[in-house]
Amino acid sequence: MEQVPGAFGTSASLALRFGQTLFSSASLLFMCFQVEFYSYTAFSYLVTVMGLVAPWSFLLALVDAYSVFIRCLTRQQRVVSIIVMGDFVLSFLSLAAASSTASVTSILHEAGPLYCPVPICSRFELSAAMAFLSWFLSFSSVLFNLWLLPSL
Repeated sequence: MEQVPGAFGTSASLALRFGQTLFSSASLLFMCFQVEFYSYTAFSYLVTVMGLVAPWSFLLALVDAYSVFIRCLTRQQRVVSIIVMGDFVLSFLSLAAASSTASVTSILHEAGPLYCPVPICSRFELSAAMAFLSWFLSFSSVLFNLWLLPSL
């Protein structure tokens, strides 16, 4: 079996999963510091998607950590296929959420401080940036695992 760097069960995959968990949790926390996020659908969508991405990435980070430190994970085609599909769906959901949040924040920022005060808008922008970073790591993981899948 081929050892693909960044594929499921490697230390690079553990780093990717840790980054996904960190960035999605940070995005979720930055959005939830302000209680007015629920007044816009895009912000609620980001909170929902990051609420799904954070536990998914944390769970797979635990599996990767077990695989790296214990070295007894068997890679099965069905398991890797499920991980690829889950990552694929969640990566595009997080891309959509980050894009919509960034666009709504940009519109609110242009509307002036009456609609979005500067500290609140900067939090929303920071949350969108963290969501984009989480998406980038998630999509990287999809590509690495797709590269691994034919060798199983």
